[in-house]
Amino acid sequence: MTTTPSEDDLQTVFTRADLGGDDKLDLMEFTMVLESLGLSWARHEVQDYFEKADTDRDGFISFPELRELLTTRGLIGA
Repeated sequence: MTTTPSEDDLQTVFTRADLGGDDKLDLMEFTMVLESLGLSWARHEVQDYFEKADTDRDGFISFPELRELLTTRGLIGA
């Protein structure tokens, strides 16, 4: 994706990457979202951002957590 994703775009990418259908992303699914958005971070950066985004510390990234991470990084509009 070469432009800033809309909320709908982000939801679509999240849903496609959510292979378990449980409305949360594990590290592999999170990596798939980043790749779908055209973000290429090093493995250690992906792990670091995953841990930062997981604000409720359940080991997964919810859609609101993903949206918050990408908003604070300036990758999507607020």
